[in-house]
Amino acid sequence: MHSPQLRPTLEVEAALASGTPLVALESTIISHGMPYPENLRTAQEVEAIVREEGAVPATIVVWEGQIRVGLEAEELEQFAQDRDVLKISRRDLPVALSQGKSGGTTVAATMICARMAGIAVFVTGGIGGVHRDSEQTLDISADLTELARTPVAVVCAGVKSILDIPKTLEFLETHGVPVIGFRTSEFPAFFTPASGSSAQVRMDTPEEIARCMKTQWHLGLDTGLVIANPIPAEEALDDRLVQQAILDSLDEAKAQQITGKEVTPFLLERVNQRTHGQSLQSNTALIRNNARLGARIAVAYQRLT
Repeated sequence: MHSPQLRPTLEVEAALASGTPLVALESTIISHGMPYPENLRTAQEVEAIVREEGAVPATIVVWEGQIRVGLEAEELEQFAQDRDVLKISRRDLPVALSQGKSGGTTVAATMICARMAGIAVFVTGGIGGVHRDSEQTLDISADLTELARTPVAVVCAGVKSILDIPKTLEFLETHGVPVIGFRTSEFPAFFTPASGSSAQVRMDTPEEIARCMKTQWHLGLDTGLVIANPIPAEEALDDRLVQQAILDSLDEAKAQQITGKEVTPFLLERVNQRTHGQSLQSNTALIRNNARLGARIAVAYQRLT
């Protein structure tokens, strides 16, 4: 860790020094993705799962002008209750740090911070992507451009189904980002295990994925990798229900002229309301599932390196 603005916990420092596998965790799912106390409970469960699998969790947040790599238990609870924090992506990092602000880090910002801290595996719920109607809005998530230039493996349940999945996959292909389906040949759609679009390749074990990571970066191909891990079938939403909820929520967002980084949290909240809380249950289930896989990949990668 070379930046003076990086502040790891003692647990994370010890893991880095000893070679213990680490898993980075984003924090916008805590600050902007779920209401309290579900956000705190989910964050605690995810950290516990990572530890069960033999790795150390590092929840990354920006706190009063510092990049915190890992949080103590009481700090995590405090962060989960604070609703007056920023949503921080790549462009926001220097502003937030220089002004002493606090916020949750998106996929893009968490990848940057994980790379700075020397963490190769990052677990999230779903990555951002190309928004529907992007031809008119040019709304493309910074998560995708970050994947094109930051060598971190991102374990997710695919792309959020509120987005344009085929265009997102085309963008990733153009920028040379491997898209690996874990035990599936089809790219998952966050709330559902299938999207109708194919993953680039199927891999069935964490060890196989770890070998691909090592090979890619040893070749000097400094992009990230997308590890697409489908939500368990028993936790998935009915596809017709979620698609109708998304369409209705998109219409509402347009009517209220909601744009930019406010779109995704707005849509997720409205979809949860329209599915009577089912989407929040699925969201927590898939992040737990991703945490388990991410920790296993981190362990396998550490053995290789």
